[in-house]
Amino acid sequence: MNEAIRPGVDNLPQAQEGPELSVIVPTFNERDNVTVLYRRLEATLINVAWEVVFVDDNSPDGTWDVVRALAQRDSRVRCVRRIGRRGLSGACIEGILASSAPFVAVIDADLQHDETQLPKMLLLLASDEADLVVGSRYIEGYKSEGFNKQRAGASALATEVARKMLRVEIADPMSGFFMIRRDRFEQLAPKLSVHGFKILLDLVATAHGGLRAVEIPYTFGARQHGESKLDSMVALDFLGLVLAKLSNDIVSLRFILFAMVGGIGLVVHLTTLFIALQLFKVPFPEAQAAGAIVAMTSNFILNNFLTYRDQRLKGLALLRGLIAFYIVCSVGLLANVGVAFSVYDQEPIWWLAGMAGALMGVVWNYAMSGLFVWRKK
Repeated sequence: MNEAIRPGVDNLPQAQEGPELSVIVPTFNERDNVTVLYRRLEATLINVAWEVVFVDDNSPDGTWDVVRALAQRDSRVRCVRRIGRRGLSGACIEGILASSAPFVAVIDADLQHDETQLPKMLLLLASDEADLVVGSRYIEGYKSEGFNKQRAGASALATEVARKMLRVEIADPMSGFFMIRRDRFEQLAPKLSVHGFKILLDLVATAHGGLRAVEIPYTFGARQHGESKLDSMVALDFLGLVLAKLSNDIVSLRFILFAMVGGIGLVVHLTTLFIALQLFKVPFPEAQAAGAIVAMTSNFILNNFLTYRDQRLKGLALLRGLIAFYIVCSVGLLANVGVAFSVYDQEPIWWLAGMAGALMGVVWNYAMSGLFVWRKK
């Protein structure tokens, strides 16, 4: 009687050797760039066994469709189309975890990163000289063809903040162009945030100096097609990530962003209250109610745009979400007042009671918003 065939990799037919390098490309509305990038990778990595994984956030311009057409012609091209999820960091993490090579690179689809540096980066990792190789904008030899002064200034400021507050050693932790050993990434992945834009900063901050990093200069090119995805809200996103890392990830990035939006809402509330009382002579109860409604509306819009950008509500769902947010925050206000009164009754220190109530309100609003407003589908 023949011995039963036991399942396992040893029983699989001999397959072609896998890739040595996986290139991860997060995309959103980059239809005109992906084919150009693919051809550049093909020309640059001619002596390397490679694959490219485009991780597309369901681009309205059909980027995923172009990638899929490329994949039909070349099995080294893969497409991960994400529906209901958005964000560069999350896309990079999913792409890396969906790949198979021992070395993985992250590069933007906008053609501004210098793909000709990939072989050099790979050599540094393969020779075990580093765990991480970063394309840096802040070391000798770097050149820029598409980095305007405003963006350069903001990036330099963010870099300085990150290096000082998080004690990050590398010169350019804000870079979006890097290569890392898969085994080191796998170790850090469970602690990384899927929200935000600065995956490299998250990596090096999470590693706490445990990554052997090498930086190399490159030429930052000009964007050929499409528009930059960076906007003013990225600053809040960055600050939230820094605070999350300072808390050693005890407090999540999303919660910090939610709380920051709440702080903005307080300013909106007080401003509305002042205008209603001083300019329009509205009685206090009505003015307070107006301030609360305007602040809740402001908070909802900002949270929908920033905190929950990966689950952003649109159309009729936006209206339903706003109504649900009003209800959640109204109950949160009761929780706020209840806790504040309870604390004040035990220890009549007004600011302590106020802070306790505010914290309870934020925690309630955050938890209930995740359950009833921005529910994961």
